[in-house]
Amino acid sequence: MKFLEKYGRHSFIAPSQVQPSFSAFYHAGDPILIYFDSSSVLSTLRQPVKMGASGLCVDGNPAGFLDSKSTSCTRIFANLSKSCATDPALNAASYYQDFTVLKVPVSGTILQSMKVNVTAVAPPGAPHMRDNTCTNVVSEVIYEIEYSGTSGIQSVSVQFKVSNISGNLGSSLQQHFTLHFWTKTLSHMLPRSGNPGYITGAPLLIANSGAMQHMSILRSEGDGGCSQFLRHTVQFGRNMRTGCNLSLSPLLEESNCSYIQQKLYKAFQGMNRAEDLAIIGSAHSTQREEWTTILVQNCSVQAVNCTSCCMVPVTLEIQILWTKVGLLSNPQAQILGARYFYQCQPLKFPSAHTVPVTTVVTFTDMTDWPEPPRGQPQRHWKLPFDIFFPFKVALNLESSYRVDLAGYFLFILIMSSILCF
Repeated sequence: MKFLEKYGRHSFIAPSQVQPSFSAFYHAGDPILIYFDSSSVLSTLRQPVKMGASGLCVDGNPAGFLDSKSTSCTRIFANLSKSCATDPALNAASYYQDFTVLKVPVSGTILQSMKVNVTAVAPPGAPHMRDNTCTNVVSEVIYEIEYSGTSGIQSVSVQFKVSNISGNLGSSLQQHFTLHFWTKTLSHMLPRSGNPGYITGAPLLIANSGAMQHMSILRSEGDGGCSQFLRHTVQFGRNMRTGCNLSLSPLLEESNCSYIQQKLYKAFQGMNRAEDLAIIGSAHSTQREEWTTILVQNCSVQAVNCTSCCMVPVTLEIQILWTKVGLLSNPQAQILGARYFYQCQPLKFPSAHTVPVTTVVTFTDMTDWPEPPRGQPQRHWKLPFDIFFPFKVALNLESSYRVDLAGYFLFILIMSSILCF
């Protein structure tokens, strides 16, 4: 601001001479365009990054289309009491209000059908000072952007994490920014997980109202918290176990137990809730016989002896039964059934703001191997009834041979004595 006051001046370049040119649709890496209706200004969606050894935030970095990534940087405040109310980087409203995202790049007139509103999930209030502490300061921003090929961006939502900053002189804040792009993948575009049987390590195929996706479970971030959009893909034949801390907004209605239960169930299920599971790795969405319904067993929510408690799901165990079918020379793995089994624990209010949750995936082999064909010869390693029989026969033969030899020798001696006389 000091340099702006000293050296700032009006530009002599007419706006008509600086018209950008855009393609008909977004390419990977292109800046995402946003439009301010109040001022009719075209700009780009920003994803701050760190600069230099100090890691200070640079706000001019544009967010790239299809570039899902997370960045972090540090902000330092010389006067926290002033920045708390005036710095837009600390206010959640600046990340979704007063602008819209353009579905595709536009070089001419911007129609209403080209605009996509940014939806805020549980937006926090504006930051304000309280007892030398700036509250409701944005510490993390997560954008979830749905796209559809050349049709461009379909929806945009944003979620926040807030924190408090204490002090006045030299206060600092570490901020995190995440962009996650996703699409409703068409069935014929989803890669096979085997043909026909599943291949070990291939992702499990699930379907929700005919739309095929990959089964996924909760994923932990660097600080141990549950990621809102990034999840682990469940791979066939590989048991998994994940754990993280799910944050509950401090503005939640503490008495609304049902709302918190549904929030946890949705966190376990993710954006793509699984209804059916593909029996084989090459299942097609239109072939009903190639799918099996996932059994869901919610946890019991009986009342506990606590007036300020709520029974909430804390563990999800995904149990999958599978078997090998077909020829013995080339067996194919297929799924017999699957179950989502939830377990609950009482959550106490109002002290609980985070809930530790666990997801377990187990694969159980139910293969019943058949007996070998009867026509093939079998080896039976059985000893004779009398194991010493061969030795007895040999000894008997040797003893009889010795007796005969002695008789012959005695007969020769007698005959020799008679002839000599």
